[in-house]
Amino acid sequence: LATIKKWLSLFLFRFFEISQFKRSAVPNGPKVISGGALSPRGDWRAPSDGNARVWLDELEANVP
Repeated sequence: LATIKKWLSLFLFRFFEISQFKRSAVPNGPKVISGGALSPRGDWRAPSDGNARVWLDELEANVP
């Protein structure tokens, strides 16, 4: 469990803090889930100004 927590923490940091998708070339971040929508704005997208701290705090609070 400690190994999973370590790598999940690293993934969350990289995805939300230093992601190349934060550039403003596309509408507000990468697609997170694919639902087969016809519109590129139909799926939820990660915010370009997102912060990993919320996700990392949640990981610390809920994973032993």
